[in-house]
Amino acid sequence: MLKNLIKKKKAKIGIIGLGYVGLPLAAEIAKKGFTVIGIDIDRKQVRRVNRGYSVVNDVDSQTLKMLVKSGKIEATTSPRVLKTCDIILICVPTPVNVNKEPDLGPVIKSTREIKRTLRRGQLVILKSTTYPETTEGVILPILHETGLKVGRDFYLAFCPERIDPGNKKYGLMNTPTVIGGVTKNCTTLATQFYREFTGKVYPVSSAKVAEMTKLLENTFRNVNIALVNEFAQLCERMGGIDVWEVIEAAKTKPFGFMPFYPGPGVGGHCIPIDPYYLSWKAREYDFHTVFIELSARVNEEMPYFVVNKTIDALSASGMCPRKAKVLILGMAFKKDISDSRDSPAIKVYQIIKPRIAVLKYNDPFVSQLSLENKIIRSVRLNARELKKYDAVLLLTDHSVYDYNFIVKHSRLIVDTRNAIKKRSSRVKRLGSR
Repeated sequence: MLKNLIKKKKAKIGIIGLGYVGLPLAAEIAKKGFTVIGIDIDRKQVRRVNRGYSVVNDVDSQTLKMLVKSGKIEATTSPRVLKTCDIILICVPTPVNVNKEPDLGPVIKSTREIKRTLRRGQLVILKSTTYPETTEGVILPILHETGLKVGRDFYLAFCPERIDPGNKKYGLMNTPTVIGGVTKNCTTLATQFYREFTGKVYPVSSAKVAEMTKLLENTFRNVNIALVNEFAQLCERMGGIDVWEVIEAAKTKPFGFMPFYPGPGVGGHCIPIDPYYLSWKAREYDFHTVFIELSARVNEEMPYFVVNKTIDALSASGMCPRKAKVLILGMAFKKDISDSRDSPAIKVYQIIKPRIAVLKYNDPFVSQLSLENKIIRSVRLNARELKKYDAVLLLTDHSVYDYNFIVKHSRLIVDTRNAIKKRSSRVKRLGSR
């Protein structure tokens, strides 16, 4: 029985997708004694994992190499190995299409591969963020095509990914895990499994509840970031009010307030996308999430606001923007990580490029990017390099940046993160005029 295999750490674990969710999960499970096999369509990533080389911030190469060498982790491109797995976790992307509609293609493809070899006793867990009823309405019907019955012959649950890339305080081990199964048996088995390698587990009544939980968490963040982004724009319009000072003052209230901070937009795989998953599903029930969709639009407009602020700052300094050279600092979507997925910095780059003469970027964590079928590479950051540019546009506040050095050698800086504490007439901050 699967229950005994889990207890004895004899259950073989299959993880579909070895990216920012799948690889850290594989490492934690393997460290607890389970044997893990990862499946990914990216041959380069498979080779990297099998060599013990990690490009994911939350998994160091030394740990990965040790787990690979001990036989606890192996990677492959072949889904045939799924038939040997007792527990299968789906950790694939769930993007939106050009019309901001959910694209469940990777999830459906993974489910069909699982269906090919689904056998009695297997547990399937969806990790990918999605709209409510995906587990029961999309995955389950495909698996039921085998003739096996959920809760009796196989088990199915949803367990939202809650990883915050680069967060040193909270990780998989000390962030509670929410689990919702299609049946009680499904929830029980999935809960037992997670308790073997993680901290607190919080079972809920259904997969739908677990799916909605993740959307609430991310939509909450998206809405509040949009709120302070509007405050930042208003403070600039009014003049004489610094939005960062306003937030610091509001933080002194010990109840009823949680600080969020403005910036060039939102990024990463979840925050910019999840509101659209929710609003798309809501329309099926003749419900329009007007407030939620509006917050998403506010955040999507921030890169344009930042570009206009930069152009205005160049003009005010006496520089013709069309002849200007600009250096962007930071292309990752948040500080101290290499993840540039849906980064607002990329959007800023694309918007400002045709409006100026020269555009380069520096990011100590993102050595190169593929944009518009071209490879662009990070330039060095030194005094000589900084002096080449008419403006420096700070989009990601990496801790390794020496901000005093940057101010000293730059003509003009547009700081979208309030990273530069030293006040200077050459520093133009978002949310302050």
